[in-house]
Amino acid sequence: MNCAMSPDGKIAGAERRQLRISSPEDMDRVKRLRMECQAILVGAGTILADDPHLTVKGQPTEKQALRVVLDPRGKIPENALVLDTRARTLVVTLEDCTRQYQGAETVRLGKGTLDLKALLDILGQRGVSTLLVEGGGETIYSFFRAGLVDVYSVFVGDFIIGGRESPTPVDGEGFRLGEHVPLRLVSFERLGSGVHLTYEVRRDA
Repeated sequence: MNCAMSPDGKIAGAERRQLRISSPEDMDRVKRLRMECQAILVGAGTILADDPHLTVKGQPTEKQALRVVLDPRGKIPENALVLDTRARTLVVTLEDCTRQYQGAETVRLGKGTLDLKALLDILGQRGVSTLLVEGGGETIYSFFRAGLVDVYSVFVGDFIIGGRESPTPVDGEGFRLGEHVPLRLVSFERLGSGVHLTYEVRRDA
């Protein structure tokens, strides 16, 4: 799990548009991280807000990580960059979604809620041992809720965003008292004008 946030815990402003929080040094770190993973996952909200291509510039197509998009109701546009030919793409929808995606493979998992554990089984069968989840907040929350996060990596930038409607790294319904996810800080480093923190999810709590 990797993301960037402001010191007040926001990943974008209230309009939910793409906002560069990472320093150049952190962007280099993310590039290296993407190259180490076999698959990169985001939710449909990230595609609609930012239209990322989820590839590493300069890498040939055969070396690009598999792009995985959670699109339960088939909302991402046909011209989304994640559907181009720069890398393979797997789109995950609910079972009752009939949307077809040109340039991507589709799997339909779950009724009402996407079956993330089944998705990880499918990815594992395809040789994916390291999955990088990049957001957004609803997607990150769903992985934490399902108990599927091993490492939480977050870059904290150098400016305040504010706003009660501004999204956070972990949105969704939120955890009730006693349901929180315990973490263990394993490393920290200054990267340009911000700091990068790495946590492991504690399984012994």
